[in-house]
Amino acid sequence: MPTLVFTVTNELSFDQRMQRICGSLTSAGYEVWLIGRNIRGCTELPSQAFKQKRLNCWIAKGPFFYLEFNIRLFFYLLFKKCDLICAIDLDTILACYWASSIKGSQRVYDAHEYFTELKEVATRPIIKRIWHFIERETVPKFTKGYTVNQWIADAFKKQYGVSYGIIRNLPLCLPYYGKQAKEPFLIYQGAVNEGRCFEQLIPAMKEVGIPLKIYGTGNFIKQTKSIIYNNSLQHKIEINTPLSPVLLRNITGSAKIGITLFDDMGLSQVHSLANRFFDYIMAGIPQLCIDFPEYQAINQEWEVAYLISGTDPKTIAEALNKLLADPVLYERLQSNCIKARDQLNWNLEETRLIAFYEQIFQSTI
Repeated sequence: MPTLVFTVTNELSFDQRMQRICGSLTSAGYEVWLIGRNIRGCTELPSQAFKQKRLNCWIAKGPFFYLEFNIRLFFYLLFKKCDLICAIDLDTILACYWASSIKGSQRVYDAHEYFTELKEVATRPIIKRIWHFIERETVPKFTKGYTVNQWIADAFKKQYGVSYGIIRNLPLCLPYYGKQAKEPFLIYQGAVNEGRCFEQLIPAMKEVGIPLKIYGTGNFIKQTKSIIYNNSLQHKIEINTPLSPVLLRNITGSAKIGITLFDDMGLSQVHSLANRFFDYIMAGIPQLCIDFPEYQAINQEWEVAYLISGTDPKTIAEALNKLLADPVLYERLQSNCIKARDQLNWNLEETRLIAFYEQIFQSTI
């Protein structure tokens, strides 16, 4: 039974993507470990079919956090018996490369996003140069890998000569109950990070008749709270800490409209395919979404979202009010979400993941 180790820098309790990946591979017969970080105040890890480990760090954020985490991760991996090490995004790739090189184990790169083109990286020249150097030195050495859409795969092929597969981050196919809350509300779930248009969404809420609930945290959480306060919208916008996937699914399904917005400051945003986009579809709720290429392509096939090309507050407010005031449009999008659930789900997508790892270990399984 091959042992696979997956590495992330985030809190494991709320990482639905990695829970799905690790759960599927465990069911397929692998011994799976998921390694993350121990964040002060985090809850006890929920029981999973796969094994989990949190690494302690003295430094909580910034460049020295990544340095410390990779050093700790390297020594952990060096003495961890395993057959394959998978780096999830660029922030754990150094430790995975060093450890796999010394141990002679298989290595895989899972690029959930185009890390060097994230807004918080792309808009900081020195930071970008550092991460781009790391990417340039390591990605070509990870000849096996996968990412979430064709554009990122093509970019890696062009720059580094690696041919990566496509495994989209789709949600589990769960029963649809269609029970919206008596008091309607908008929902944003996921990372509260730079580039998610909170600077425009929050002022837009002055013109929208129902409240917004935000579930998540991230590198823009303090600024988001300040924008809410400065616009005197504390009564209308609620920020909640991250919830377990089970609790979050229930709340998402009771919302009226989901929010998926990005600005265009970074190619990673322009070519994103956010987890929440599919989570809203699985919950059976229409969403307001930015008119970027990956979302256009899915919407042309399924029409599950109301797309907007601009993200100024007026455009956002008008679009949300359109969805709230037009029952024919809303019901059409909602009906299409329910139909799309049968195809855009992890139960089908996981077959690609399992086939990817079977091909690596075909001589030993």
